Amino acid sequence: MINRVLVVGLGNIGKRHLRLAREMLPHAEIGVLRHRKSDVVPEFADYSFNTVFEALAFSPKVAVIANPATFHISVALLFAKAGVHLLIEKPLSNNLNGIKSLIDICLKKGIVLATGYNLRFMSSLKNFKSIIDEGLIGDVWSVHAEAGQYLKYWRQDTDYRKSVSAQSILGGGVLLELSHELDYLRWIFGEIEWVQATLSTQSDLEIDVEDSMHLIMGFFSKSRRKQLIGNLNLDFIRHDSTRSCTAIGKKGTLRWDGIKGKVELFTSDNKEWQAVYNKLPGIDESYIDEWRNFISSVEMNSKPEVSGEDGQKVVQIVESIRQAAKSCCRVNIPYSQSIKL
Repeated sequence: MINRVLVVGLGNIGKRHLRLAREMLPHAEIGVLRHRKSDVVPEFADYSFNTVFEALAFSPKVAVIANPATFHISVALLFAKAGVHLLIEKPLSNNLNGIKSLIDICLKKGIVLATGYNLRFMSSLKNFKSIIDEGLIGDVWSVHAEAGQYLKYWRQDTDYRKSVSAQSILGGGVLLELSHELDYLRWIFGEIEWVQATLSTQSDLEIDVEDSMHLIMGFFSKSRRKQLIGNLNLDFIRHDSTRSCTAIGKKGTLRWDGIKGKVELFTSDNKEWQAVYNKLPGIDESYIDEWRNFISSVEMNSKPEVSGEDGQKVVQIVESIRQAAKSCCRVNIPYSQSIKL
């Protein structure tokens, strides 16, 4: 069914999606839309376009929006109106402007709208979630999560100062770049009700965005009298790359190491840490499963694992975090009526 694919943007993530699109859909025609004018057709592609009008004339069945976040919605709206199924890289946008209109158009036209939070497809994180869902550590009383890596080390072959991550105008900053954590936390522990936060630039990196975030959050609870409280730290400054989550429960503690692909359990009975899952993640593993889910959703006309509404919720949380950091106060998340809790 998917005979034509368009990839918008040819940065690091765009190149990855282009390569995976060729791998997953070997017989499809693939076009690339890039902002820098060029007649060179990139590897794995069949066509290269310099304008949106050329790309629309290509009549793609699906499009991957992988340009900077500040341009996601304006470009996605054009393709949604043309009936093109969309996979939009995270975050869905750098603010809420236009997101509801995009979701409404996709619903009206029966278009699949997926948000690219690929961590949801990591086997180790899915294992972590399933253990919590099964109640092996009982009611969760506290959650601690963090993710960080020195920005200069992210992409060794590029100047970090020119990257999307480093520039406010392109939707950079640790809050948006590492918003994966906000998505998986609400996926595992439920919707976030309120936030308190600090955003700051602690390092001497040559960037005009925050490199550190410290967040305290409260989760909605329908079954427990006491609200689950969590904290999340994100940064561009640590030299020891880290991505982890620890859930402290009534019966024990469960921790996830996303770098090593490991899940460990500590219970009151065993009195020591036990590895319950240990598989080093492949470089493309989660992206391949994300693509499989997207393709299946298009072919079966079903809702993707990570929907446009999921992306909208994360942007709403991001906006509230910014407000909380600016006001130095706790901020309740004003979910719109389109968001069902």
